[in-house]
Amino acid sequence: MSWPKKTIQRENGETAEAQAPVIVSASRSTDIPAFYADWFFRRLEVGYSAWTNPFNGAQSFVSYQNTRFIVFWSKNPEPLLKHIDYLKERNIGCYIQFTLNDYEAEGLERGVPPLAHRIDTFRRLVDTLGKGRVVWRFDPLILTDRITPETLLQKIEHIGNQLNGYAEKLVFSFADIALYKKVKANLERNRVNYSEWTVEQMDQFARQLSELNNRWNYQLATCGEKIDIEQYGILHNRCIDDDLMIRFAHTDKALMDFLGVEIKTREMSLFGEEPLPQNALIINDNLYAIKRKDNRDKGQRPACGCIASKDIGEYNTCPHQCEYCYANTSKEAALQNWNRARETGWESETITER
Repeated sequence: MSWPKKTIQRENGETAEAQAPVIVSASRSTDIPAFYADWFFRRLEVGYSAWTNPFNGAQSFVSYQNTRFIVFWSKNPEPLLKHIDYLKERNIGCYIQFTLNDYEAEGLERGVPPLAHRIDTFRRLVDTLGKGRVVWRFDPLILTDRITPETLLQKIEHIGNQLNGYAEKLVFSFADIALYKKVKANLERNRVNYSEWTVEQMDQFARQLSELNNRWNYQLATCGEKIDIEQYGILHNRCIDDDLMIRFAHTDKALMDFLGVEIKTREMSLFGEEPLPQNALIINDNLYAIKRKDNRDKGQRPACGCIASKDIGEYNTCPHQCEYCYANTSKEAALQNWNRARETGWESETITER
């Protein structure tokens, strides 16, 4: 999507033209909450940051003047806790896509905190932000010589029991190794004996997960999956989701106008409540929303349902050291960039100095 442009004054005194997104994704490319939260909130306060295009290396600028909502992605969003009040002061809405996996025994995510700590973080974030604003992801579901579909169901059950009452949704995806050359290379370099999911395995797993979910009643959804398993009550997810934004920020007129949303009052007549339009999104007992336009991001994969946002992350900067990583060329490159970022004291316009 082409965002409106703003002229910014950089900290070095120069002026530059910057994209001014309404919705920011932080980030599909690196774990900003875990490692770069202080940098990001400083840039939010300054009003802009720089971004490097991963395909051509060109640098551009992002202005936060128009930003009304931020979707955070993280495997350890605990550092966000100290910054949430600032978002409230700025009247910027948010929710968190929290990837809470359990690959401890297999060592596939060596840089993340212990599972028990991450579960506690999930609960604390829900207590702070409110239920529904922290989305549980078990992503990706990866098969190896040590991890079977049954193993994954046991891991999900263990976490799901402890998030009951805190999580509303579980989003997952089946690791598609062959589709991502970087993932394949990283797994083979790290001697992880993986296997691809078959359609039959995916279907059986979906059915068993749906049965397991009877005790929790989470909304189950897949991320970027072509396979249709709606017969098990599993939807195709929108991770950057305008429905969630409407639910949590329907009083923000600027955001609703951007999304093409009308907020309406539920009317009563002598015969009771007037029937709602077929496409109505119920907000509460008094209000509902009508979306007047399609906000889907046409630049994403065909199976992706996300709406348009501006991602501000950069590849090769996340030191979680996940063996299956798609965003890092190597662990060494990511650690080097992370260390360089820390040395700047978060003063850089970009995540890492180049």
